[in-house]
Amino acid sequence: MLPIRGADVSMTAEIEALGAVFRAEGTERDLFELLADNGVNWIRLRLWVDPRDESGEPYMGGTNDLETTIALARRAKAAGHAVLLDLHYSDFWTDPKKQSTPKAWRGLEGAALEARVHEWTAEVLAALAAANASPDMVQVGNEITNGMLWPEGRTPKFIDAERRFASEDPDAFDRLTGLLKAGVAAVRASSDARVMIHLDFGGANELYRGWFDQAGARGLDFDVIGLSYYPYWHGTLNDLGANLNDLAERYGRDLVVVETAYAWTGVHPAGHHQVFSVELAEAGGYPASPEGQAAFLRDLYATVGDVPDGRGLGIVYWEPAWLPVDGTTWASHAGMAYGDDVVDESGSSWANQALFDFEGNALQSLRALGGG
Repeated sequence: MLPIRGADVSMTAEIEALGAVFRAEGTERDLFELLADNGVNWIRLRLWVDPRDESGEPYMGGTNDLETTIALARRAKAAGHAVLLDLHYSDFWTDPKKQSTPKAWRGLEGAALEARVHEWTAEVLAALAAANASPDMVQVGNEITNGMLWPEGRTPKFIDAERRFASEDPDAFDRLTGLLKAGVAAVRASSDARVMIHLDFGGANELYRGWFDQAGARGLDFDVIGLSYYPYWHGTLNDLGANLNDLAERYGRDLVVVETAYAWTGVHPAGHHQVFSVELAEAGGYPASPEGQAAFLRDLYATVGDVPDGRGLGIVYWEPAWLPVDGTTWASHAGMAYGDDVVDESGSSWANQALFDFEGNALQSLRALGGG
């Protein structure tokens, strides 16, 4: 059995405060204990620097500041989970289309910004250690395919048609690597946690080769390559497997599919826009059902498990417990504006890709995530 059978449940504090309750066979359960009972052994938690607007109102999406993350990490540890800390180096969501610099860090560049990255990373790890909740692995950046801490750490976009990395600015990757090295150095100095570097589009081998060749040429120190892989966006399982196998051989690093999901239903709960659609089900290749979820997860585990030399460590399911309770949302209007990602969407956009039904009852697919 693969060593990492994980869940990112960073929304937990928000949805529990709004009334979310989790059950198994009719009995109310603590989420972290229920996950552990079903074989889940790692918890991934994102961390934002200051996820509030200028008046102090939360950006939502979990409002994952340090206080919230420490509380969740303590619960995870108490239930026996290892913890993967996902540092976004932003006040809100980061991904390939947005990597906003924290409000308090704007104006910093070069060595000054690198120093702030190092200091903040060290401060975070010290606070977690003091709370007896130190992470076992740390992501330095989240889906940093196009860099992080824009504009300073922004790299040229890959070529969409071929999913290849395109280096148009010879200095861009130098700046990005300087920022990453600052974060990695703080992790190395503060803990014995392993370091992960995480990109999106897990089926795009030319993209990963181009990116990690650039990183390797600059001596970036890390232990694990993290990949996002959603089967309706990121190619086939064969594409993913070919990429994993090549990365393991080319770079000699362990690999984790650190974000993935699939739907248990095509239904959209009232008042909650859903990312998953009928069109995505056709692209994903599995029925939108608990059985379809379980089949996908078993096939994904098999793909990761086939990586040579045991380099495929496992998977982490993204937000399997984000229930559609009233009041939850991926972002406030101020949060959308901060990330320059303003859309007319609200609610739990992931509820039909959870491993619980809309009322919080565990689905049979939860056991598949735990390896059963």
